[in-house]
Amino acid sequence: MIRTLTLVAVVSFAVHALAADGPQTAPAEPADMKCIFNGKDLAGWNGDPRLWSVKDGVIHGETTPETPANGNTFLIWTGGTMKDFELRLAFRSSAANNSGIQYRSKHITDGKLRNQWVVRGYQHEIRNEVKLPSVSGFIYDEGGKRGRVCLVGEQATWGEDGKKQITGKLIDADEFQKLFKLDDWNDVVIIAKGTRIQHYLNNRLILDFTDNDPQLALREGVLALQLHAGKPFWVEYKNIRIKEIK
Repeated sequence: MIRTLTLVAVVSFAVHALAADGPQTAPAEPADMKCIFNGKDLAGWNGDPRLWSVKDGVIHGETTPETPANGNTFLIWTGGTMKDFELRLAFRSSAANNSGIQYRSKHITDGKLRNQWVVRGYQHEIRNEVKLPSVSGFIYDEGGKRGRVCLVGEQATWGEDGKKQITGKLIDADEFQKLFKLDDWNDVVIIAKGTRIQHYLNNRLILDFTDNDPQLALREGVLALQLHAGKPFWVEYKNIRIKEIK
C-alpha cells in the first residue's frame, strides 16, 4: 500500500511539472518552512568577515579594490546539510560580476586553497543580466568538470552515459527579459528531490534538470552564497528559508 501511494505521488508530481499547458508556476509555499537568516547578524553562517555583513536587515556581500576576494569565496550555512529540500529566498546584485547559491555542495578544507571558504558543487547562478544564456538561474558545476550543467529554459537530463539530453523548453529569451527584475529583488525557489532539480524565478519554472550521472550527480551537501573573484561587486540576500523533504 505504501509503495503504491509513493508511486502515485511520483507520477502526479511528474505530470504536473511536465505539463505543456504554458508557463509553470511554483508550488504554494509550505507553512512549516524554517527561516535560516535572522535579519540581524550572521549567526549560523561562516564567511570572510571582510566581505560579508548584514545591512538594513539583509545579507550583504561586497568586494572592493581595497578588499578583493582571494579566489571565489562563500558564506556557508552551518545549520546542517541539504539532501531533498525546498529553498526559498530573494536576491539582488550589481552587474559588474556574479554570485551564486550553492546547494548539495562540499566545503573544501584540504589542499592548496586561496581562502578558507571554498565550496564546490551545484550552483544556482546569480547575475544582474537579462540576455540568455548568461543570466541568473542556470546550474553551474562550481569547481567541477561539467561547467554549465543546465541552462535557463532547459528541461534536460544528464544521462548515465555522461551526455546531456534536452527534452523540453520552459522559457525563451524575450520571456526571461520580461520576467527578471533588473536592479531589483528577485525571488528564487529551488526544489531538489532525488536526482531531479527545479529552479523557479519570480514564480515561474525556468529550469528542470535530472542528473543521472553515476559519478558526478550530487545528493547531499552544504548551502552557501558566493562572491566571485574579480571585478568589485555586491550582492544581497534576504528571506532565506528551507524545508527538508522526507
